[in-house]
Amino acid sequence: MNRAVRAIPLICLLATAPLAAQTGGTLTLESLFHPTRRVAYVEPLRSALLWRPDGSLLEERREADPGGGLFRLAAPGWEPRPLLNRTQFLAALAGAGLGEAAAAAAWRGPFVWNPARDGFLVSAGSDLYLVDPFRPGARRITASGGLKEAPSFSPDGTRVAYLKGNDLYLATLAGGEEARLPEVRLTGGGDRDHLNGRLDWVYAEELYQRGKSGDGPGAFWWAPDSRRIAFLSLDESEVPGFTLTDDRGPVPRPVTGPYPRPGDPNPVAHLGVAELDGTVTWMEDPFPAEETLIVQVGWDPKGRLLANYQDRTRSWLECLRFDGAEAHTLLVREEGPGAGDLALPVFLADGFLWRSARSGFQHLYRYDGEGRLQGPVTAGPWDVRSVQGVDPAAGKVYFTATRGNPLGLDGYSADLEASAPNQNLRRLSDRPGTHALVYDASFRSAVDRFSAVDSPPQLLLVNQEGRVLHALESRTTAAFKAIRRGKVSFQQVPARDGFPLETLLVLPPGFEPGRKYPVFQYVYGGPGTPLVRNAWNQDQLWFQFLAQQGIVTWVCDNRSASGKGTAGTQGLARGLGAGELQDQLDGLAWLKAQGWADPDRIALYGYSYGGFLTGYALTHSRAWKLGIMGAPVVDWRLYDSVYAERWLGLPEANPDGYRASSLLPGIAGLSGQLLLIQGSLDPNVHLQHTVQFLDALQQAGQSAPLILLPGAGHSPQAPQHVWALYQAIWEFLRRNL
Repeated sequence: MNRAVRAIPLICLLATAPLAAQTGGTLTLESLFHPTRRVAYVEPLRSALLWRPDGSLLEERREADPGGGLFRLAAPGWEPRPLLNRTQFLAALAGAGLGEAAAAAAWRGPFVWNPARDGFLVSAGSDLYLVDPFRPGARRITASGGLKEAPSFSPDGTRVAYLKGNDLYLATLAGGEEARLPEVRLTGGGDRDHLNGRLDWVYAEELYQRGKSGDGPGAFWWAPDSRRIAFLSLDESEVPGFTLTDDRGPVPRPVTGPYPRPGDPNPVAHLGVAELDGTVTWMEDPFPAEETLIVQVGWDPKGRLLANYQDRTRSWLECLRFDGAEAHTLLVREEGPGAGDLALPVFLADGFLWRSARSGFQHLYRYDGEGRLQGPVTAGPWDVRSVQGVDPAAGKVYFTATRGNPLGLDGYSADLEASAPNQNLRRLSDRPGTHALVYDASFRSAVDRFSAVDSPPQLLLVNQEGRVLHALESRTTAAFKAIRRGKVSFQQVPARDGFPLETLLVLPPGFEPGRKYPVFQYVYGGPGTPLVRNAWNQDQLWFQFLAQQGIVTWVCDNRSASGKGTAGTQGLARGLGAGELQDQLDGLAWLKAQGWADPDRIALYGYSYGGFLTGYALTHSRAWKLGIMGAPVVDWRLYDSVYAERWLGLPEANPDGYRASSLLPGIAGLSGQLLLIQGSLDPNVHLQHTVQFLDALQQAGQSAPLILLPGAGHSPQAPQHVWALYQAIWEFLRRNL
């Protein structure tokens, strides 16, 4: 359950639709979800913005209409000036020998820019092409069979590494006619069970967040000197496979892949370094007597290889610097609940910054070059979420944090001085909500992607102090502004021991406190993954639809999901479900005490971990009338090893915890009516979970309807799947709530 996709979006496709006719402020199921009649109340931000070394911005708009193209923005006006439109792009690739259909497909991207930001790669057919948007022109840089994936420029921009099959290859950009285009195979032996430079499913899902963050399947990293590439080699030969079946054609098609479950053999990871001539040096395993995971890889500015290693259950982490194939230096060791969420150091001229949760919250610490702690840079009951960069000339670090804003995210700067924490700590965003900042090389300006619960995303250009210089893009439509809305509010609700639970309410328009209202409760509940956030997501449109139907929406983050330091997740060490349920019941008690929530008409809905928690709630309490379980984990012994073992340990070491966290033994205690939803080709939470739950339910003399989404994965996105899913949910609520 990769953190980027813990909570499955309730609305997946609205933003792709053309703007339909105004609906007079009234939302309908069709206007939200129908494949052809839905309304684009909020269109997606069309721009991808990228800083150039000279402080100007590149803007990508890859639309097919005349508004698409590449643009350059620069001070003082920051008005977009055209660089390359679609017609010029197609002509450039035609000049490189590519047909129009393949070139048109390449226009959809993604584009991979070189470090100088004066050229980008596109993949078309089976080859890579380098496009110069300033000339404009293009040339083919590979001429060999086989799909080329995850292309990556060397830091000096002269070479490109990429995956072909399960091996790593290299192309040189300098000179040569097409017939002599060089291609060097850097690794050998890649096959179905041996992945060189490629992530497998469990490494991608649980450790590297590829595919969710847009980085693709690559597991290789250029050295600063552009002459070496570090890569992971994953041996899958002992990992059990799991087969899904695609029954949509005349002949069932098996879909098989390695999937380690708790206690199963994990992929064995080796760390190698490839020279440009294909010579590979393997790093000696620092932990030969212990099963480990290699969870981050990179280089320091001096070209020394770095890697973060963890034990199998992710209870400790060591950051190692390799001083040769057989020698390494321990830079930092972390232990405890926060050891599973750490990144590589951020290097300074005389040492590095390290983000650690050792205090109970994620903060920055300064170390010298040999791993000796100098002191904390930040401190307090709040989290540093990410580091945007370091300005060595000013002696400052720029980062995002939850200080004073537990539901959102703000930009901050602080001095790098470690003699005392929070020196010259300064907030660089003043509008309540969630800010994601990307700075230019000089830290004079930043692109701020901002949103709030009632404000769809917009792109802003801000200065070093956070002041808005230019509104770059906002795609809110007139149809959105016309929606008849209910009140949205945040509340902190005390749990039984006083822990402040973050909650969200969406009340119907014209709300009357003296009436009794049915309640739709949305839950996820997975560790460190809050739903209650002052940020826009498309779920708000679904909540407003329910509000217009007279249904209150209630969202409550149990403490382990809240993201408030490590204290909330400590209770998960031996079992999942019980602690989360108690927090949800505490929150529900507050809701019922308000007087207007009908205690006999509350529906609980969750997907993935939320599906598990919904099932756990209805088999271990009687507080909900209805439950809707989407892709539920019904038994953690059926889920993947890396996630399950982090929270429950190895099955042989904690059999009682796995048993208590399973939904199957509690089926006889089920209360309320259930609806089950499952994608048939879900590679994450397999159909097997839902089948086993349904089987146990029927054996107990009970039943529940199942909405099967043929061909859908873990996050249903195809228009027909989204429409079928919400038709079923709304009909279930309408008939039974």
